[in-house]
Amino acid sequence: MSNKQTPSASFSFTLRVNINNLPGKLGEITTTIGLAGGDIGAIDIVRVGKGYIVRDITVNARSEEHNIEIIDAVKTIDGVEVVHTSDRTFLMHIGGKIETVSKVPLKTRADLSMAYTPGVARVCQAIHKDPEKAFTLTIKKNTVAVVSDGSAVLGLGNIGAAAAMPVMEGKAQLFKEFGGVDAFPICLDTKDSHEIVQTVKNIAVAFGGINLEDISAPRCFEIEERLAEELDIPVFHDDQHGTAVVVLAALINALKIVGKKMEDIKVVVNGIGAAGVACSKIVMAAGVENIVGCDTSGSIYRGRTENMNWVKDWFARNTNPDNEQGDIHDVIKDADVFFGLSAPKVIGVSDLKIMAKDPIVFAMANPDPEIYPEEAMEHVAVIATGRSDYPNQINNVLCFPGIFRGALNCRASGINEEMKLAAANAIAGIIKEDELHADYIIPSVFDKRVAKVVAKEVEKAAKESGVSRRETSMPAAEF
Repeated sequence: MSNKQTPSASFSFTLRVNINNLPGKLGEITTTIGLAGGDIGAIDIVRVGKGYIVRDITVNARSEEHNIEIIDAVKTIDGVEVVHTSDRTFLMHIGGKIETVSKVPLKTRADLSMAYTPGVARVCQAIHKDPEKAFTLTIKKNTVAVVSDGSAVLGLGNIGAAAAMPVMEGKAQLFKEFGGVDAFPICLDTKDSHEIVQTVKNIAVAFGGINLEDISAPRCFEIEERLAEELDIPVFHDDQHGTAVVVLAALINALKIVGKKMEDIKVVVNGIGAAGVACSKIVMAAGVENIVGCDTSGSIYRGRTENMNWVKDWFARNTNPDNEQGDIHDVIKDADVFFGLSAPKVIGVSDLKIMAKDPIVFAMANPDPEIYPEEAMEHVAVIATGRSDYPNQINNVLCFPGIFRGALNCRASGINEEMKLAAANAIAGIIKEDELHADYIIPSVFDKRVAKVVAKEVEKAAKESGVSRRETSMPAAEF
């Protein structure tokens, strides 16, 4: 399967080579890299000497193993010395990806006396008298905690709190870049659900919202439910609800392309973890009546006892109306839609051929999807993945910055189903009817309209559903 993957920046490296300055040598290098499957980006001159030239060549590859293959191929060229290589992804992470920056200058004694002692005491006293003032006089009004225990990191599994930090830092970057929301990674070195809940409750005073991330199921359901009930600020498990919101947005537009309605389709969901359950719940709320879920033990149905838990018990009671039994290859028959939130290579072309007419496939396992678009495209009407190097990327960044932006703007006490549905419809609505295409059912993550539209509709839904605590929105200059 690896030879079907497209080289991407996530496995990019810079190759520094010392080249005998002879005609055709650069062409020989680029041809060798191309034949090895590498995708060349920039080629820069580092220095030139008598009879030699040193160049930096940036190359995208498919994997770390592919990186090595390309480098080894270049080493075989006569007159070319590989000086060193640099992994560009690791370089980006050196020293971390975020920092704290002061919003006000501290250049004089007057500045210091207002920002810190003695002037700060007056502000502290004001908050002591009226705790609500923390929303206007501290970072609380615009700051979200990104909380994880590292137990279910996307594509990596249970790698622990320290190893999860780079992901949480990246999440904080996305909050700031796309929603103007300040966020900070909080990685907890415990897997105890009660400890996580208590710790988050204890630090929540400093934050306007809590974004839970990469916590394994079914613990994540309990943790989110308890925090949402016990805190008076928005709590959002992005792996569940962020994925679900974007999936619904993509499904809304995909169904327009194939001319089907929510209430008429059969949806098969492979992977009944946090995201699989949340995606099922949100499309049910949108009108889907026939959902069949599968895990490693096969379909989930009423009466199943193997490999069950309280979440799957709920799933069995509320889905699979025909009580279909068998594995994914059995129940995918006549399905209009496939949601993959599981593992690579779960389905093949033979499965697509027995789906209903004009099937829709969202193969969202990362980094390797349940089926690659190159295999599927001839047999489906629409395909989406979780990857950035294919069209129709199901990416949570389309959702969570705008949802939190809207929730913070109106000081929402929580994030409810009305706000999630509003977000999904807002994302789908970015693409107008005359723009819809099988390769364009979901906006680009770099579409600057998305977070603003999502925030506006989420804030509106919060007010209409009674969870807003602010009559007027945050001024545009602060948005």
